[in-house]
Amino acid sequence: MNKLIIAEKPSVALTIAMAFSESGYPARKSINGVPYYELASGADTLYIVAAAGHLFTIRQKEGASGFPVFGIEWVPSYKQNPSSYFTKKYLDTIEIIGKKCTEFINACDYDIEGTVIGTNIIKFVTTGNANSALSEQDVKRMRFSTTTRPDILQAYKNVSGFDASNFCAGEARHSLDWMWGINMSRALMHALLTTGIKKIISIGRVQGPTLAIVAQRENEIKNFVSKPLWQLFLKAKGVEFSNTKGSIFEREAAEKMLETTKQASIAVDGVNKKENLIRPYPPFDLTTLQLEASKVFKIDPSRTLAIAQSLYEKAYTSYPRTSSQKLPHTLNLPKIIADLAKNEKYKKSADYLTNARMFRPNEGAKTDEAHPAIFPTGVIPKGLSAEEQNVYDLIVKRFLACFGNYAKSELTTVVLSAGGEKYSAQGKLYKDKAWIELYAPYFRAEDVEMPIFEIAEKIKAEKISSRESQTKPPSRYSKASLIGLLERKELGTKATRAEVIETLFKRGYVKGAFIEVTDYGLSVYNALHSYCPDIVEEDLTKQLDSDMDKIMKGTIAEADVINEGKEIIQKLIAKFKANEKQIGTALSKGLEQSEMADVLGKCPKDGGNLVIKRSKIGKQFVSCANWPSCSVTYPLPQYAKIVPTKKLCEKCHTPFVKVFRKGKRPFEMDLDPNCETKKDWGKPKPQEAPEVKTAAQVKSVEASASLARPAAKRVARKRSAIKEKPKVAKGKKKK
Repeated sequence: MNKLIIAEKPSVALTIAMAFSESGYPARKSINGVPYYELASGADTLYIVAAAGHLFTIRQKEGASGFPVFGIEWVPSYKQNPSSYFTKKYLDTIEIIGKKCTEFINACDYDIEGTVIGTNIIKFVTTGNANSALSEQDVKRMRFSTTTRPDILQAYKNVSGFDASNFCAGEARHSLDWMWGINMSRALMHALLTTGIKKIISIGRVQGPTLAIVAQRENEIKNFVSKPLWQLFLKAKGVEFSNTKGSIFEREAAEKMLETTKQASIAVDGVNKKENLIRPYPPFDLTTLQLEASKVFKIDPSRTLAIAQSLYEKAYTSYPRTSSQKLPHTLNLPKIIADLAKNEKYKKSADYLTNARMFRPNEGAKTDEAHPAIFPTGVIPKGLSAEEQNVYDLIVKRFLACFGNYAKSELTTVVLSAGGEKYSAQGKLYKDKAWIELYAPYFRAEDVEMPIFEIAEKIKAEKISSRESQTKPPSRYSKASLIGLLERKELGTKATRAEVIETLFKRGYVKGAFIEVTDYGLSVYNALHSYCPDIVEEDLTKQLDSDMDKIMKGTIAEADVINEGKEIIQKLIAKFKANEKQIGTALSKGLEQSEMADVLGKCPKDGGNLVIKRSKIGKQFVSCANWPSCSVTYPLPQYAKIVPTKKLCEKCHTPFVKVFRKGKRPFEMDLDPNCETKKDWGKPKPQEAPEVKTAAQVKSVEASASLARPAAKRVARKRSAIKEKPKVAKGKKKK
């Protein structure tokens, strides 16, 4: 029997072919430059082919161009999107080879998207139309979470039937997302067009509530009124104690408390020591991996997913699009740990776990029916990029650490009393770092020692002071923290949340590493919130997501959910049309304000506005607003706020801007990187020539140095001794 095995990408097709090849080097054939593999497996002949992601997409059927529209169909991606034309040769190759086969195996990623990709291809190959009914008896499904040879062969041996519920859930999601997105986006663009402005605007089913989350936070920040506050501190035995009342919002009260403290005798009111057990972190699911990679390496969440997918395809780690924090024993965890010991970098930790027979992981609460948590396969990686190596190291150490024992720390809390005012400070000592050492350096476990204090001990204050500051507005979200919030709110899916956020950036609704909503983005949110709030609220999105989960579980029909979605969209569009002019006016005003806010000055070439733009990977730069007719661009510092100054450089005649970076002094610069004012940027400052001394002066200096050496040695010994002792001041951690 001839069998067609469909992989999601060429790299995975090669990996599968290598697994079936006894030599490990399968014969490679090709059609129109697209590789495929033909191998014998017993009495069967296997043809292994590759898709290139989605070879089919949804589009509107021929008909009206207005809205609402609901007539949709699956078509080859290359027919709908010119940028997808390269996929035609992949589909042609699969169609040619598929005509030789009688059984079809979907070996795409085992999730909803992988099922949709493979099923549409099989429909097309067997019937010539991806919208046709499927003969399920000829369709099989391979399930694997790693692309190692044993897992692939095991998946082929245990090949299952067509996963119809996965396909129906995926098709429903694609259909509803398309219907929602196209109808709501057309409604927005038509409203803006009533003001004479033609511009692409989009609002998706998950994009709307996500915009609402960041817009509401932006409004909180804009409307925040800062208030003065005071905090009181007392320093004793090198430790800074803070007043237990925390922030004080009246100057008179703070001054009175400070004076009371200064006049009173100070005594130790309490010393409390408490031992804490610190549970090992669970293994990574996709969201926690994205959060940790962002925190540790500053890697964008979308980039983290791409790196994790690459590691999976190379058989170094397991499938990344998982929401599970479970590691079932069927994975043969002792063998994975033993294999990791063959890598010198992880040998010590892996051997420790093996020798102690510590093979039971500390798991998290989250589960995923399709895949376990992310784990290393034990295959030693080769040729990784720096980013891939970082993410791989994070995954391995998190995996090893979850098998470790609970860590132990001792928390010491000391409370001082001064005339009725209480001041407290804490020290922390790690008694047993256990799993923390396995996860080093990604968990900071540094001791903060507390000197000995006895109950009722009289204390002499080294310093008593107050500090005035201001209340701060709520902080902005980063991409990673926003993904975490979307997961907690159950908005979107683990695989699409990063993409939803990127769309907000592409549409110009938000900007910045710490997400700031533009005036344009706020105008879109405010218009929808005022006249059609259901589009940006969470309830409808959650309701439809819940129904799609029920499709996957087989408790509700795909057609019922799609019909429900159509009814919701029709009601929203009717409400939208009734307020179209007001929405259009609000959008045009917001667009005008946003464009003016981003103007840094005039283009020296054609006089157009120089505005801040962002690349596909999120990097900011300056471009002439008349692009593509004008190609003037300038680089900008990343992760910085750029503010126009309305000044021009006398040398290159480009605008000056002011650059604000977190933790650094702001500075001004012109936009042209080649301007002569920047010729010395990055170069070391020239040192002054040493003063020429007379022979008598040299002799005098040498004599002074000779006398100073013994004293210098004593100082050095003293400093060395100090370094060996832990620091005790609060906030100054032992190194």
